[in-house]
Amino acid sequence: MWYIMVVTKMITTATGSIENITGAVWEVLNMDTKEYLQILRNEIHSTVFATLDEKGRPHTRVIDIMLVDDDSLYFITAKGKAFYDELTGQKFAAISGMTGGEGSDIAHASIEKKAISVRGYVKDIGPEKLDEVFEKNPYMAEIYPDENSRTALTVFRMSDGEGEFFDLSTKPITRESFILGNGLDGKKNLQEHGYFITDKCRGCRMCYSKCPQKCIDMSSIPFVIKQENCLHCGNCMSVCPFGAVEKG
Repeated sequence: MWYIMVVTKMITTATGSIENITGAVWEVLNMDTKEYLQILRNEIHSTVFATLDEKGRPHTRVIDIMLVDDDSLYFITAKGKAFYDELTGQKFAAISGMTGGEGSDIAHASIEKKAISVRGYVKDIGPEKLDEVFEKNPYMAEIYPDENSRTALTVFRMSDGEGEFFDLSTKPITRESFILGNGLDGKKNLQEHGYFITDKCRGCRMCYSKCPQKCIDMSSIPFVIKQENCLHCGNCMSVCPFGAVEKG
């Protein structure tokens, strides 16, 4: 899993103390998938879904997250919509959402926001959870007021995939990844993303000078990028004179 991947990367690219390694792991493990999904439903709720049509053209829609459990999320649509055709055709979707932030000042509210993105496989599970959807989302009864009108609806479940949590309110920013079900490869493994400093590092500090979050540990050579605080901007790789930074 990703947690093990982080430890391995730190051990093989740095000679930091076991205390530093343990601290990084605990920082990564401070939330689980269920908690991220609860933020997605309870704090964000209305999200942007991206799908592909039969010609491979992308489409986006604002869709509410109706239910979540330990490692799955649920949403609904009507079977007559193009969205339904795209979901059943591709059986895959990408979702993004952001909290509203706090304060009336736009700049301040923006920096207080938290974002979650998820991508994974979707499955039509029929009306199995439809009663629960309406029970926990009573506003839906204003749109589909009776049982007859609800026969057009079906529930979709996303249970295998991966997601990312991005918190702008922390200093430095916080980025964490998580898995839904069996992940994207069926092995509960997260794809390795981000930038990593290799043994080619000479300790010149050019990467640190260009890092907007100053999230590079320079206590030993090779330096180590703190993945949980990285913006993935790529400045470190573009500025390194020794080609020591690789993109995962």
